[in-house]
Amino acid sequence: MLEFFLVFLVGLSLALILGVPILKLCKKFHLSQTILHYVDKHAGKSGTPTMGGWIFILATLFACGIFLRGEVYMPVLVLLTMLGYGLLGFMDDFIKIKYHKNEGLKPYQKIIGQVSIATIIAIFAYFKVGSDLNFFGLQLDLGLFIIPFIIIFYVAVTNAVNLTDGLDGLATGVSGTYLLFFGIITALLAGGYNYSIIAFALLGALVGFFLFNCFPAKIFMGDTGSLALGGAIASLAVFTKLELILPIIGILYVLTALSDIIQVGYYKKTHKRVFKMAPLHHHFEKSGVHENRIVAVYIVITMVCGLGTLIGYLFVTGVL
Repeated sequence: MLEFFLVFLVGLSLALILGVPILKLCKKFHLSQTILHYVDKHAGKSGTPTMGGWIFILATLFACGIFLRGEVYMPVLVLLTMLGYGLLGFMDDFIKIKYHKNEGLKPYQKIIGQVSIATIIAIFAYFKVGSDLNFFGLQLDLGLFIIPFIIIFYVAVTNAVNLTDGLDGLATGVSGTYLLFFGIITALLAGGYNYSIIAFALLGALVGFFLFNCFPAKIFMGDTGSLALGGAIASLAVFTKLELILPIIGILYVLTALSDIIQVGYYKKTHKRVFKMAPLHHHFEKSGVHENRIVAVYIVITMVCGLGTLIGYLFVTGVL
């Protein structure tokens, strides 16, 4: 367990060290976020530097390079997938900045990129990881259907994390809390050491990034960060066969994505809205709740779900 604490500290330290020069570079080259005109409470955030995801991406890569050991082929693939999704997000951010608009890649272009990466991982996972899922000790074998399942899983997770990145520190705080409990659970699995190292390295890097990203944010993670984060979280779940616990610990990813789907679908059908604004965190913000309180409540809910999942896992595996 000492290594997990140490890699957390290294990830945290590297994020703090990298944060200052990356922030300065973003300011120097005017890599700033264009704010949606209809998010009126966020008008003051226009001009805030973006692409800050590189802070925790690089910190995680360096920290893992120090602590990964033994068979590292598949853990390295997790990191490469995180980097691949980060580069896809970087392209999206770059287009937004270059043309001074909120939309970067077209939705279909982003989906093609996400599906392409996910397809490669899904085929690899089928042959090297297996076709079964582990749900509290129960083995569910999907056979060949594991391939489309993993593809859909990646697209769902990366977009859900991306949607959660709507308030200062929200995606950072929720994802960091998720990774804390996921890292503990994977540490209890046979062969889960390197995956826990990645989880705790990324957790430490996110804590360091949070100091730059909490309200009022000095820098946003951008799609560079949110897609990389979603890719890392999805990959950790796929390579440990723990996909089915992600919606439990990450319940707020699910609710965030669902609120957006419901809003869009209902509006197209009736031209009326279910929420004041979607995703869900913007509904609460429009209802007068300060974003700091929303972030705090989201973190606490994720913590409660994570703790419940951990206790349940300890019971069914006989540790408790």
